[in-house]
Amino acid sequence: MIELKNKLDDKLEPQEEALLEIFKQNENNTLKTLIGIYKGYYLNLFFSVIFFLIKSSPVWIMPVVSANIINAATDKGENAVNIIIVNVIIILVMVLQNVPTNYIHTVLYAKTIRSVERELRSTLVKKLQQLSIAYHNEMQSGRLQSKIMRDVEQIENLSSQVFITILGIALNIVVALGVVIFKSLTVFIFFVGTIPVAVIIIIVFSGKIKRYNSDYRKEMEDTSVSVMEMVELIPVTRAHALEKQETKKIDRQLVNVEKKGLKLDLIQAYFSSISWVAFQVFQIICLGFTGYIAVKGYISIGEVVLYQTYFGSIVAQIAGVITLLPTIAKGLESVSSIGDILLSDDIENNRKKKKIKEVKGEITFRNVNFQYKDSELPILTNLNFTINPGETIAFVGASGAGKSTILNLVIGFFQATEGQVLIDNQDIATLNLQSYRSHIAVVPQNAILFSDSIRENIIYGTNSISYEELNRIIKAANLEELIESLPDGVDTKITEHGMNLSGGQRQRISIARAFARNPKILVLDEATSALDSISEKKIQESIENLVKDRTTLVVAHRLSTIRNADKIAVIGNGGLEEFGTYEELMEKKGEFYKLKKLQM
Repeated sequence: MIELKNKLDDKLEPQEEALLEIFKQNENNTLKTLIGIYKGYYLNLFFSVIFFLIKSSPVWIMPVVSANIINAATDKGENAVNIIIVNVIIILVMVLQNVPTNYIHTVLYAKTIRSVERELRSTLVKKLQQLSIAYHNEMQSGRLQSKIMRDVEQIENLSSQVFITILGIALNIVVALGVVIFKSLTVFIFFVGTIPVAVIIIIVFSGKIKRYNSDYRKEMEDTSVSVMEMVELIPVTRAHALEKQETKKIDRQLVNVEKKGLKLDLIQAYFSSISWVAFQVFQIICLGFTGYIAVKGYISIGEVVLYQTYFGSIVAQIAGVITLLPTIAKGLESVSSIGDILLSDDIENNRKKKKIKEVKGEITFRNVNFQYKDSELPILTNLNFTINPGETIAFVGASGAGKSTILNLVIGFFQATEGQVLIDNQDIATLNLQSYRSHIAVVPQNAILFSDSIRENIIYGTNSISYEELNRIIKAANLEELIESLPDGVDTKITEHGMNLSGGQRQRISIARAFARNPKILVLDEATSALDSISEKKIQESIENLVKDRTTLVVAHRLSTIRNADKIAVIGNGGLEEFGTYEELMEKKGEFYKLKKLQM
């Protein structure tokens, strides 16, 4: 048997485990979560801060140097020229050191942020692989894509601002206030008086900004879902001349995005404008105040420049914080957004469950009931049957009767609400499903191909197989003629969703992929539905050869395709209505006979 490679390991890396734990511990505190996701990188961030302090020092020293030079030029003392030269040399040295120290600072913080960004996305992807099929059925793929790409990007943007802008703002304010309190307690008290104004403005606006940003993010997720659905539907839309209708539908969604975005922009603009005006007024008052006390002889002319520069710096820093509030709100909202995935407990947990190395293929349903979460009535009730190893069982019945549900129970996508599904007399609920699924192959109704060569699509999930084995699979799947007609043969690239191939060709590649796994249990869910009559006949012959010694479960609406099945199960009214060979059921003239007559 060909062994599988790259089996999905549901065990997270230590850093990814730590990320999950951080989200759990700080579920209701997004700020703590944001800080916590950098656990393990604190040393890098510490040294990044040190080099940030060094590289930013010219900004803090410049006002002092300017004041010294102005005072020296004004006093015109004996050492005035020397004082000017020394101060110029000092500031030149401090400015030039910015290049290497800024580079080191950037390397340290950027490497940290990018690493955490990768780890977040990797953890999200692994979590998505763990979440149940029911979860994925309920959650739109566009919304998940938005969380993985857009929300993680927003967190990265917030982190960048924290380690560059906010850090710089905090240090500039601390240094400015430190110098001022050293120089003049009176001026310091005046400076501190501006802080309550900033706090009041932030409190008044932060709630609205957070709410508007949340509304905008949700609208963007909805739009992402709608756009993906629109792209998928383009062939159907074009075939039915519904382009204008689809365009109008997306336009309505875009109008909603525009309205929510405009609300967010206006509140941000209003916020920024009010804060800017308030601080400019304070800066003007500061200029007048320091000018007045200079006239009275309490401070020198140079100190007027020093205080005005520092006050202008403080005003600019506080205004910067206010400007950053929307980015902070978006980042924290995104932390909550990805927490929706990471904190979900609707997972397929295989840990500490029994791993199986071999499957014989016996399948038993013992008093199985199954009911969907959003359904009032069970779809399957007290279902009992046994499939022996190597048998081919076909499931037929009306749409919605539960045929595909039975297949999903066998695959392990769903767990029985009551009763047991047994694989080789072992309850599937006790098995490590990853080890079990390495022995099965599934061909869904709609072929799922990825953008790569035909070869890679066929051998997906297997070790490299021999050229002879690949040719045997291609021949068995009736793909020879297709491969020979393509310019690059089996190395021909498949476009997105395999749109450069016909439906029948895509399905045959999907079937070839299943057989490349050499499974013991084969699941065919309407596997021949996309084939034309000629291809269907040929591939049925191939299937009959390839299902030998394999337990095969087939769902088919076209009853002519299941004539050679060992047994046929008629599913209806929540259970097994009839069970027997094709001839037995036709002779019985029951439900199967009626279904057959409808197709004749």
